[in-house]
Amino acid sequence: MSKQRILFISFGQFGSDFLEKVAAAVKSEFGVPVGFDINYGVLTHFYDPSRRQYNANELIKFIHEKYGNNGAKTIGLFQVDLFIPILTFVIGQAVYKGNAGIVSLYRLKNELYGMKKDENLLFERFCKEIIHELGHTFGLTHCTSPVCVMRSSTYIEDVDEKNARFCASCKKQLDQALHEEPS
Repeated sequence: MSKQRILFISFGQFGSDFLEKVAAAVKSEFGVPVGFDINYGVLTHFYDPSRRQYNANELIKFIHEKYGNNGAKTIGLFQVDLFIPILTFVIGQAVYKGNAGIVSLYRLKNELYGMKKDENLLFERFCKEIIHELGHTFGLTHCTSPVCVMRSSTYIEDVDEKNARFCASCKKQLDQALHEEPS
């Protein structure tokens, strides 16, 4: 039995029902306990006014410093536009083989692309990206399978084309990582 566990830290106005649904979806893929907590901290320190976005590198550093020693794979959940200096935006990011990651709903919303609001699709996209970033924390790299959740997502279409599940090869790697001692 795995000693691993996953913790979500909500930094947005996510309802507890929504967070519970996300936790259940992630638990079904990883098979480990999943919990969530709320952080009411102010994000202005991470905001870059010249880009009108939030610095993902600084946010992930904050998650790692504040929650990195809790023995869980901790993912910060946001509703803001994220960037790293070398990219226009990121949907999420994680510390490879580490304990911290972040994912934001912002770039996953249909309305951003001139399409009709779709809460079910938004939920599906969010879960895929959370599972993807958690995969990195367990040591998985990007996969070449077009339907594997570990496939890189540069565009929203990439997110929609992949599944919320690991391919057989990535699942095998994940199963091995799940049975290692938590770092």
